[in-house]
Amino acid sequence: MTDRAEAVFHRTAEQQVKAAAQRARAAVSGLRAQLGRRPDFYGELARLLRVRRQDVLDANRADLAAAASENLSAAGRDRLSLDERRVEAMAQMVLAVAAQPDPLGRVLEGRTLPNGMELSKHSVPIGVIGFIYESRPNVTVEAACLAVKSGNAVLLKGGREAAQSNILLETLCRVALHKAGLPEDLVQLLDSADRASARELVKLTGLVDLVIPRGGKGLIATVVSESRVPVIKHYEGNCHVYVHAGADLDMALAIVDNAKTQRPGVCNAAESLLVDRAVLKDFLPRFAQRMGERKVELRACGECLPLLPGAKPASEEDWAAEYLDLILSVRAVGGLEEACHHIERYGSHHTDAIVTRDLEAARLFTELVDSAVVLVNASTRFNDGGQFGLGAEIGISTVRLHARGPMGAGELTTYKWIAYGRGHVRAE
Repeated sequence: MTDRAEAVFHRTAEQQVKAAAQRARAAVSGLRAQLGRRPDFYGELARLLRVRRQDVLDANRADLAAAASENLSAAGRDRLSLDERRVEAMAQMVLAVAAQPDPLGRVLEGRTLPNGMELSKHSVPIGVIGFIYESRPNVTVEAACLAVKSGNAVLLKGGREAAQSNILLETLCRVALHKAGLPEDLVQLLDSADRASARELVKLTGLVDLVIPRGGKGLIATVVSESRVPVIKHYEGNCHVYVHAGADLDMALAIVDNAKTQRPGVCNAAESLLVDRAVLKDFLPRFAQRMGERKVELRACGECLPLLPGAKPASEEDWAAEYLDLILSVRAVGGLEEACHHIERYGSHHTDAIVTRDLEAARLFTELVDSAVVLVNASTRFNDGGQFGLGAEIGISTVRLHARGPMGAGELTTYKWIAYGRGHVRAE
C-alpha cells in the first residue's frame, strides 16, 4: 500500500471524500489549459501496465486469496480475476481510448440568429464524476482513461474484494498523469473498505456533478435512493435472445451459446431465451445438447420442458431474473408480438436480440423493443464500449436522459452555448 493510501485510510469517510472531491474540482480546472498533454498520459499508462504487469498480478492474487473464504461463484471469481491476457487487454484498451477522436471542443450545432448573432453549441466536460463499482479491477483503468479523455476527474469507489488490485492500478494511473504533466488528482481512489465513503460521495452536491454506479442491483438501488447528485445507471441486465420462426437455426445456436456462456457473470450475458413455437421441435433438442455440454442449468416453461431433458420448471420470478451465472430461462412464444410483449414485461431495457432471416421481422423487433441496445443476428455480448468502437466504457446506461447504452468518453461530456455578437443589446 502506498504512503498516500495509508493516509487516506486513516481519515473519516466524510473528511476523505470531501477532501478528494475538492482536489478533483481543482484538478479539472487545472486540466483545461493542459488538454494537449493527454496523449502522453495514455502512452505512459500503457507502458506502466506492461512493465508492472507482475505487480498487478501479485496484487490481484492477494485479492483472490482474501476472497477465497467468501464462497465466490465461478462468475464472481471470473469478474475479479486478472491474468496476463487481461492485463495486456487493459494496455490495449488504454491505447484504443487514446486513438478515439477528441470528444471536447466539438461544434455540435451552429447558426446565425435573425439579429445577426453567431450561436454555436460546444461539447465540454461534465466535471467531477463519482464512480461506484464492484469486483472488476480492469474497470478502474477504463474509468480513469475515459475521464481524462473527456476532461473530467473521477473519484473511484471500488469494492473491497478488489482493494489491492485497485490501489496498485490507481497508483499507476497517477504516476502516468504526473509524468504527462497533468494533475494527479484527476484520478483518486476512495477507501474501498469503508461503505460510508460511498454514502458521503453521493451527497456532495456542488463538488460532484454525476454519479455512475456499476454493479449489482442492490448497490445501484442504494445509490439511487440516497444520492443527491444526478445518477446514470442500469439496475440489471435481463437480456433476451429471441429465435424467430424465420431463424437460421445453426446461427441461432451459436448466438445463444455465445450470449450465455462466453462470460455468464457480466451484464450483457443472455439470461432468457424465447423460441417461436414453429421451430421448437427442430431447435430445442440441439440447444439442450449444447447447453448440457456447457453445464448450463435450464429453467423452462411447461411447453418446452419435454424437449429439454434435465430442465427445471421455471417460476414467475425466473422470467425477470438476472442470474449472472450458467442458468438460462427458456420460454415458447407464438410469434414476434408475443416475444416483444414478454421482453417489455420482464426485461430490463438493457440488451435484447432477435435471430431471423426475415428482414421485416427484424425491422419490427428493433422498433417494438425499447432497450438501450437491440441486435439482429448477433450476440448480446456485443453491447460493449470496446466492441462499439468507443475504446472502453464506464458503464451501460438504461436510463433515457443524456446517455443510453455503452458510455464512452463522448457520453461523459455535456455542452455549452457560445454566442458572438457585435454590440447586440436586447430590446424586449
